[in-house]
Amino acid sequence: MTYSSRLIAARAPLLVLSLVWPAFTTAQSKPTQIHVSPQQDPGVYSGRLKVDYPTPYEPATIEEIQKVLERVHAYVETAAPVQVVDGDTGESVPDLAKLPRQVALARTDLQILTYEWGVTYAGMMRTAEVTGDKRYADYTNVRVSAIATLAAHAQKNLPPGTTRATFTPPKHGIGFRGILFPRALDDSGAVCAALIKADLAGLSDKQLRPWIDNYVKYVSTGQFRLKDGTLARNRPLPNSLWLDDLYMSVPCLAQAGKLTGERRYYDDAAKQILQFADRMFVKDKRLFMHAWVESMDQHPAFHWARANGWALMAMTELLEVLPKDHRDRPRILALYREHAAGIVAAQGHAGLWHQLLDRRESYEETSASAMFVFGIAHGINRGWLNALAFGPAVSLGWNAVATKVNAKGQVEGTCVGTGVGWDPMFYLYRPVHVLAAHGYGPVLLAGAEMIELRKNIPDIGMHDGGVQFGKALEN
Repeated sequence: MTYSSRLIAARAPLLVLSLVWPAFTTAQSKPTQIHVSPQQDPGVYSGRLKVDYPTPYEPATIEEIQKVLERVHAYVETAAPVQVVDGDTGESVPDLAKLPRQVALARTDLQILTYEWGVTYAGMMRTAEVTGDKRYADYTNVRVSAIATLAAHAQKNLPPGTTRATFTPPKHGIGFRGILFPRALDDSGAVCAALIKADLAGLSDKQLRPWIDNYVKYVSTGQFRLKDGTLARNRPLPNSLWLDDLYMSVPCLAQAGKLTGERRYYDDAAKQILQFADRMFVKDKRLFMHAWVESMDQHPAFHWARANGWALMAMTELLEVLPKDHRDRPRILALYREHAAGIVAAQGHAGLWHQLLDRRESYEETSASAMFVFGIAHGINRGWLNALAFGPAVSLGWNAVATKVNAKGQVEGTCVGTGVGWDPMFYLYRPVHVLAAHGYGPVLLAGAEMIELRKNIPDIGMHDGGVQFGKALEN
């Protein structure tokens, strides 16, 4: 049976209607029952038996990974188009060279200017890098170029003295207030990091720098902070830290350091990682809690999977560009390794990770699983993690994530946008949806990293029935 047919046979998609709770998956594995005698199947003695795994087990080939990424690309090409409308009339605007006074983006299934799509652009560029397929880079180039053109036009047509408070939203479609006047890390960080990567890659013909500078300024000086400089929010309670904000800030700051050469951006990024960790990393589980509030004496620790994914990806992004001689690099690398070990220890029996990492009664969640595969596989590729120890977990993780990409290229099993809660039911009953945009970028990043992993380590195979990242000396 081919990998593709095994993958299709193993798929059991979650119901993804937005108003339906996701079904819980059983936390108990079911062993394959063998009834034949050892004379009929000597594998009973050796342990080398055919096993009815719930997820394809053998490591995916480069070609098989590419087919999954191609389906995702084909879907988001049409689901997140550059579709401009006249903000006053709602009429379609097909030519970006002939823009009306008030421009807006049509309300398509997936949007091209959200933080989730910042991750998708990064995933497209990484996929282009490892595959050499320019379709992925073109995807990003078309959209970020359009964003730059439309934002410049919107800015040019603002009434004099306009501020965020006085900005008049368009009557139709989605306006550009978030890029002109960002007011939250969600507006800024992930898209900013992607724009810097696109700029450094030579995309968009040098149109992106004004918007990069605007975003970096907001993250550095505009976002609310605690007294010690930790980036914070005043929701749902005053002086709150959301673990999500590590990704909404650190990659932007890290890339700003790479773009400008100014170490103050690296310093700020490293400070965010370490000061969040001081408050939120639970050492006995080697996992982060989702949120922290200054006024709480004791914190309920809910290890929400996607928040831990954001944290792992933020550390991965920072370590990728942080100078080797930076004073905080050893501490961040040690934290990254400890977190990666905690994540692998929490992996579910079929390869995916659970919505609450330490609660197996919670459902398996796709976006976080893809984030973990990306962050750990990247660490193996860069020599931060031992391939022998961590490779099998990401191989299984990728195979499990791949089963959640349906025939249309939609990513199933992704939790919708989620705030902060202080009880388990809040997290366990969050809906999932194929239009929860958080899943697409991480799947692309994970697949790209797994392709590089297969290229870097040729000796990945099955020995004594198990996946090994190394060649056995004995048969």
